[in-house]
Amino acid sequence: MSDLRDGDSGIFEAARSVDVVNARIAADANPRLREIMEIVTRHLHAAVAEVQLTTEEWMTGIKFLTDTGHMCTEWRQEFILLSDVLGVSMLVDAINHERPAGSTENTVLGPFYLPDAPRYANGADICLDGKGEPLLVSGRVVDGAGNAIAGATIDVWAANEDGFYDVQQKGIQPDFNLRGVFTTEADGSYWFRSVKPRHYPIPDDGPVGKMLAALGRHPNRAAHLHFIISAPGHDTVVTHIFTPDCPYLKEDAVFGVKSSLIADFQRIDAPQRADELGFTNPFWAVKWDVVLAPAA
Repeated sequence: MSDLRDGDSGIFEAARSVDVVNARIAADANPRLREIMEIVTRHLHAAVAEVQLTTEEWMTGIKFLTDTGHMCTEWRQEFILLSDVLGVSMLVDAINHERPAGSTENTVLGPFYLPDAPRYANGADICLDGKGEPLLVSGRVVDGAGNAIAGATIDVWAANEDGFYDVQQKGIQPDFNLRGVFTTEADGSYWFRSVKPRHYPIPDDGPVGKMLAALGRHPNRAAHLHFIISAPGHDTVVTHIFTPDCPYLKEDAVFGVKSSLIADFQRIDAPQRADELGFTNPFWAVKWDVVLAPAA
């Protein structure tokens, strides 16, 4: 019978905490799960030891995670928000979406995507509430050699002029306001009408918002339009385009800005063209081409 005072007994010791915990993982556990949990345990225990976490601080952390779970709803995922503001979402995305040079880069999906937005013909206006400065969005979807990709799907969505997505204002905004799905033409082109995006705060009335305030961080996202671009045989791109005049480009709350995604928004003074588009004059225009990489 082994002596429980033996250092290999499995009895918890602070100096050997990682080894004791990881030794409990069953030999037939999923190898990838084992790898992840062993590393997470090692770093978690190292962080606790390094900061000499107090019992009160530990309980505060437990309450924070509990409150984060309670804040989640059908359309609001507070844990995704937590991952976003800690930069974890962007790091996971970067690790999983390395592409050839020149390909359009990914950024975070965000918590407000809806998979069943209406399909429109090119040229449709997705602004249903009539707010904001008119914007013409156009471009082409091509492969790495510059060849047009016909039939590519362009799924777009955005916050309105007041800084809210439609799902945040049920009964106030029209359903599917500033959302639409388009298909590229034979030459890879697409175009639609929208409104110039503006910066807005991420939901900061929950535990994540309180954490940001305690850290002296603002909750603002840089002004952007969301895109998901997909085509058979090509890697799907989940991305944004950002306005170059936004004051939060270098301070985006979820670290979503990449230099290649800052688009060239032009203010257009052309009364006849504005009239053709059903816009007031002047209006905004942005041309943004997408380069898709081949599917892995």
